[in-house]
Amino acid sequence: MANDPMKLAALISGGGRTVLNLQEHINAGRLNARIEMVISSRPDAKGVERTRQAGLQTTVIDRKTLSDDAFQRRITEAVSDVGLVCMAGFLSLWQIPEAFRNRVMNIHPALLPEFGGRGMYGQRVHEAVLAAGKIISGCTVHFCDNEYDHGPIILQREVPVHPDDSVDSLAARVFEQECIAYPEAIRRFINAEIKPGDERD
Repeated sequence: MANDPMKLAALISGGGRTVLNLQEHINAGRLNARIEMVISSRPDAKGVERTRQAGLQTTVIDRKTLSDDAFQRRITEAVSDVGLVCMAGFLSLWQIPEAFRNRVMNIHPALLPEFGGRGMYGQRVHEAVLAAGKIISGCTVHFCDNEYDHGPIILQREVPVHPDDSVDSLAARVFEQECIAYPEAIRRFINAEIKPGDERD
């Protein structure tokens, strides 16, 4: 049915705050979706307990205990029945099958293409922004390809960088915008407002 909630899978490696934000939007009726599963690449990620406490089906596919082929296969099999995969602080590289082209999103805490790539995540991103003397930062939602923090940009939201900012204060300001940007990008996808080729590459 056209009005059925879209099935989502969320991939995490850390605290799970992004997933909980999406669930808040779903619970409030602002996002016509259902998080079918949360997959963590780490058994010790704080997000595992947090998402389970929120009532979300959460499983661990441990990157460290699996071969690369097994890891890739397990994730692909797990998400095979969902409409959209949402990277939510997922630090491993999943080789996205062709069937999932433009069906995997990521949110990054900077204005890509700057401050992205392998090893650029979490506090490291904000440290790099401050070290570069930027006066504007923000977040980016994009479709994923098989490179870190690369692929067609769907939307970005900006924040000012203040002269007295710390990494934590900048991170908090950016995360506020992430909490708006990601649900909006998913909403556009659900409503078929994003057409392949229309994104900002």
